[in-house]
Amino acid sequence: MTSDTHRAIEAVWRIEAPRLVAGLGRLVRDVGVAEELAQDALVAALEQWPAEGVPRNPGAWLMTTAKRRAVDRIRRDETFRRKLEELGRDLEESTPDVAGLVAEDDGIGDDRLRLMFVACHPVLSTEARAALTLRLLGGLTTDEIARAFLVPEPTVAQRIVRAKKALANAKVPFEVPQGDELAARLSSVLEVVYLIFNEGYSATAGDDWMRPALCEEALRLGRVLARLAPREPEVHGLVALMEIQASRAAARTGPGGVPILLADQNRARWDHLLIRRGLAALERAEAQTEKPGPYVLQAAIAAVHARAGRFEDTDWPRMAALYEQLAATSPSPVVELNRAVALSMAYGPGAGLELLDQLMAVPALRDYHLLPTVRGDFLARLGRPAEARAEFERAASLTRNERERTLLLDRAAACPVGDQPQG
Repeated sequence: MTSDTHRAIEAVWRIEAPRLVAGLGRLVRDVGVAEELAQDALVAALEQWPAEGVPRNPGAWLMTTAKRRAVDRIRRDETFRRKLEELGRDLEESTPDVAGLVAEDDGIGDDRLRLMFVACHPVLSTEARAALTLRLLGGLTTDEIARAFLVPEPTVAQRIVRAKKALANAKVPFEVPQGDELAARLSSVLEVVYLIFNEGYSATAGDDWMRPALCEEALRLGRVLARLAPREPEVHGLVALMEIQASRAAARTGPGGVPILLADQNRARWDHLLIRRGLAALERAEAQTEKPGPYVLQAAIAAVHARAGRFEDTDWPRMAALYEQLAATSPSPVVELNRAVALSMAYGPGAGLELLDQLMAVPALRDYHLLPTVRGDFLARLGRPAEARAEFERAASLTRNERERTLLLDRAAACPVGDQPQG
């Protein structure tokens, strides 16, 4: 196989895998089987494309191949006749190069949205719902999911295997729920959408600082959800949060993909259309509730940044107050870490360090690279460069994103060697 073909297959698979699993899931009604069929199609591509070349429409080729594998599989099933007729008609109407096989299906009829609600069915635990949806729709590896949840990778792998079996045993229908059932499953769906966005916004591993395709997919799913549940403030809050955060994308990297921190970003490069959309979604959310939930509060925090023309103009006391409210509504170690940052900016690094030191013993943060990153920043601002350097070096050893590692090592190198801590 040529290296170019290998890279092409990897790129196509990364983009098309969630669409394949979603489309096949609608047909075979089993997400585990759907994923196996998609993998079979990938194997066929690895065997045929190096010799025959990459098809004009690789996504359609993969879908057609997977459906043919489904026909073969269903022939061995005692109920094959009914399903075989459905798949046979579908195949007769399509060819490997017909774009309609993998065309975007906007709105409530979106196969990926159906798959997301299947993966977030109450038969599964909350952790299993999120892990399975990230695997099937976000295209994340088990390692990336483990990093997102701050849990061991084998734990995530077990959750995914058990979740597939549970869905198959429960014969969960492949559809978007209605009424009370929709509301009951919405919070898990929102969590998953945001985790997908976060993996795109700050990649946990690899050579790239961001994975824009994941951000775009999360935004697309969020907008669909907003149309599906227009009276749910948390849906609009999540959309607002993602729109505002996505607005910074062009300013977050410099030449060669070098990361640029928020304080150093050129805000003229922020996408002001996305900011306006985000602020409008936040306004809709706040108008629908007197007690904002976690996504509305996080969107309000993002809006504080968006409304500041310069980093120095940020209303840090307002942000610290919002983080305190968020900590009361949705407590977590990561929220406390962010609250420490806001406190440091509003009332000095000493105030932030006091809270941060309370988090040092939290097991979930023990290997979380952002904890020593933030602590290094506080120590540098307090005039303790030697300690700051050690924290940045520790953070660099914990991250698996190459861009971030380089940034952290640069920050460590910028701390003078041999200086004594100052009071």
